Amino acid sequence: MSRLNFWSAVAIFTWLLLAIFLLLPVGTVLLSSFHDPNGQFTLANYAAFLSEPRFHRALLNTLVVGFGGLAGALLLGAIMAFCISRFVIFGSKFVSLLAILALVSPPFIGAYSWIVLFGAGGLVRTGLRDVGIMIPPIYGLIGILIVFALKFYPYVYLMVSGALANVNRSLEEAAEGLGLTPWQRTFKISFPMVFPALSAGGLLAFIHAIADFGTPRLLGRGYNVLATEAFTLYSAEVGSNMSMATTISVVLIIVSMLFVFLQRYMSRRNVYHGNMINKPIKIKLKGWRNVAAHTVVYLIGLLGALPVIISIIYSFRLTNGPVFQSGFGLQSYTRILFNLGDVVRNSLTFSVMAVILIVLVGTIVGVYVARRTTLNTSLLDAAFMIPFVMPGIVIGIAYIAVFNTGPVILTGTATIIILSVFIRRLPYAVRTTASALRQISPSMEEAAISLGYSPFQAFLRITVPLIVPGIIAGGMLSFVTAINELSSSLVLYVGSTVTMPVRIYLLILDGDFGTAAAMASILLLVSGLAVYIAFRFLGRNEQALL
Repeated sequence: MSRLNFWSAVAIFTWLLLAIFLLLPVGTVLLSSFHDPNGQFTLANYAAFLSEPRFHRALLNTLVVGFGGLAGALLLGAIMAFCISRFVIFGSKFVSLLAILALVSPPFIGAYSWIVLFGAGGLVRTGLRDVGIMIPPIYGLIGILIVFALKFYPYVYLMVSGALANVNRSLEEAAEGLGLTPWQRTFKISFPMVFPALSAGGLLAFIHAIADFGTPRLLGRGYNVLATEAFTLYSAEVGSNMSMATTISVVLIIVSMLFVFLQRYMSRRNVYHGNMINKPIKIKLKGWRNVAAHTVVYLIGLLGALPVIISIIYSFRLTNGPVFQSGFGLQSYTRILFNLGDVVRNSLTFSVMAVILIVLVGTIVGVYVARRTTLNTSLLDAAFMIPFVMPGIVIGIAYIAVFNTGPVILTGTATIIILSVFIRRLPYAVRTTASALRQISPSMEEAAISLGYSPFQAFLRITVPLIVPGIIAGGMLSFVTAINELSSSLVLYVGSTVTMPVRIYLLILDGDFGTAAAMASILLLVSGLAVYIAFRFLGRNEQALL
């Protein structure tokens, strides 16, 4: 009975938490989309969305950047994963580090770096123009797709490389004995075996691409997507239309969920099993093949990490206000130290507080989901997919809709930002804890209960110490995503609650690239330190980043 009471309390607490901070905001967004600005029920918002060419273009553009980013990420990630898992690549750990740097850097930092190189006055474009080579600036769809492919390919690379390393070598050897060429073996044996990893990595790339706000805003130059349209409708000083913004948010949620269901359906229809015995042996290539493999791998890795490199270099450039000068100096960092220190403190404080909540709640809920296989835990697991697929801009608008009026008003406070980050990143901690716990037999916890411990005491004294490394690693990875959050914070911030990603975005819009680069470098340093700590507890398992 005590066990039932304890886990029942956990279940009730979890559903209350989700109801207040997830289901209520999402439900409010859904209901708001069926009301006009005067609060009257109407279908006019959806009629406007279906009839106005502006929204048709935004939806089409969203799908284009989503599938374009997906295709680019699949191409680059699969190539790199195959080369590193099948061939001896000198410095492969360094290449993986470059991929991780690309993964933890905010997407809009990539947009900014490519503008510095290939914008209207970009360094590379200007240099080519001086020698008579004219290329168009990187603005528009092409620029967005380049940034998304290089930003999101690590999702595919990290997942597929781990899956390829576990493919049974005997299958490929048997195919070779039957006369299949290397290309045929790759496409008929290897990649079908890792299709679930490919589709999961592609899902992550697609969801992040359609949810991204900063990159289309900075590079689009009129190429609007649903996320930018929703923000424009919400934030317009004149003609702000909250109902239409929530309508677009609902459409974004529907698109995300449809793709999740499609990915799961395809994964279940294309399941191939291996026994992870007789794992592949890496081949040492020779001649031009070796050169080609190394060139491709390092080119992808360096291009993906280019935003990090550019940000660090430009953070040390001499500046006169927003204008760069020849030479190097620390003016940008000095400006942050004396004028923008509160922004750094805000990001660190909000992220740490969110992560504390994520670890505390995620650990308990993760144990419940892993240890209880019931209809209730299955429903909970499905509910935790909602914040995973919801774009940040939608969460921000939903929280404004719920907490701007009524008994609890949080708009304009740090609390609303912390709670939005908490609910968005809670699924990461739940899944990390559940994965770690599934490797531990419940018999130890049951033995402690049989010796007189209550279920809570057994959980606290037996289970928690065993999964502490996973908890800490999950907390660090949640911290990385929390401190880099832009979309929801951009909707929720006020002057006193500006975070580093928001300030970087605003500095880029103002043309102050030096200060933006310095703050981006600080953000990357903090993120890199958190990833290093996570690796110390995960035993350098890059796949755990996902």
